[in-house]
Amino acid sequence: MPAPRKYPDELRERSIRFACDLVDGPEKLSVNAACRRVGEQLGIQPDTLRNWVTQARVDAGAEPGLTTDERARLRELEREVLELRRANAILKTASAFFAAELDRPSPR
Repeated sequence: MPAPRKYPDELRERSIRFACDLVDGPEKLSVNAACRRVGEQLGIQPDTLRNWVTQARVDAGAEPGLTTDERARLRELEREVLELRRANAILKTASAFFAAELDRPSPR
């Protein structure tokens, strides 16, 4: 279960939009400066806002990196690999056990 969100989605979207407007607008601020300014005005930690803005720019294709959908798919695949490795280890242990049972001479 994911952790509860500290900031509502509406505030998150609005703050990302404000910061992107400052970066891409006539002021041409850096991402850090824009996030500091918007964070102070809206009561959001600048580092949190910078992470949101960076991910929004990646999702929009403005920066290289994994999009949100790709990250979710990667997490899903990593969980599946872990589960398959566990199942494989169980099957190897079981096959070794049954192979040992077959090798024992039967008492007559």
